[in-house]
Amino acid sequence: MVDTFKTLGGAPSIGSVFSQRIVVGVGDMAISNSSNAILSTYALGSCVGVIAYDPLLIAGGLLHIMLPDSRLSAEKAIAQPSMFADTGLRAFFNGLQGLKCDLRRLRIMLAGGASVMNRNDMFNIGARNIKAVKQILYQEGLRVIRKELGGLNNRTVHLNMSNGVVDMKTPDGLQNFPLVK
Repeated sequence: MVDTFKTLGGAPSIGSVFSQRIVVGVGDMAISNSSNAILSTYALGSCVGVIAYDPLLIAGGLLHIMLPDSRLSAEKAIAQPSMFADTGLRAFFNGLQGLKCDLRRLRIMLAGGASVMNRNDMFNIGARNIKAVKQILYQEGLRVIRKELGGLNNRTVHLNMSNGVVDMKTPDGLQNFPLVK
């Protein structure tokens, strides 16, 4: 008789049994104060992901911005504010404050804004998204501690709410960025 417990790689941790992956789609956002949550967004190309984490509250969020300015489509901005940098960041910060996050305490990381189609992207959406996000964060007096922006490759990011670590996957591999020292 075979003892199947010896052939397993080990029992899962309690945290992994109860963890919840929340997938953030294009033009969407998620905020959480659950230490069991992992916020994920996939294939950030020209889009910009804004990752924010409050280490004191173990709360934060992930915003997947698609376009720089809501004036491109006022109707769409009303229906889906997270799609645009200006309306999305406002909604994102309001949501974080609803969880009692102090915006000045946030550890913020930006990812994305690539030119994935080609180097000579005539619309330059990635660069325009980066510029819009940086400008709004600057106006709000918020500091970004990590930037993984531009280039030619897409990025997938996962924010582990239990420890504030961002796992970022690119075609070159996986990197980990702790947002808390």
